[in-house]
Amino acid sequence: MSLTLSIATYFICWWMALFMVLPFGVRTQQEEGEVVPGSVESAPKTPHILKKFFYTSLLGFVFFCIAYSLYTYDIVNIDDIPLLPTFKNLD
Repeated sequence: MSLTLSIATYFICWWMALFMVLPFGVRTQQEEGEVVPGSVESAPKTPHILKKFFYTSLLGFVFFCIAYSLYTYDIVNIDDIPLLPTFKNLD
């Protein structure tokens, strides 16, 4: 796997992990009973974004290691993934 492909794969894994981690532990301002004037009641009270970025990086690394080993050990190859449908000749 080239360096460029590795970086792109990690980036995709990181974003997938981010959207998985973001909803965990969210308490809204309405649930806490302290709504800041001018904000939406469903806004998070404390988002803990740095903590979530840390866990996202760890989970993204795990996903990347799985994808890297699948690619490196030729368990799943690019030829195994159908990209375009095949059409029969209609002549």
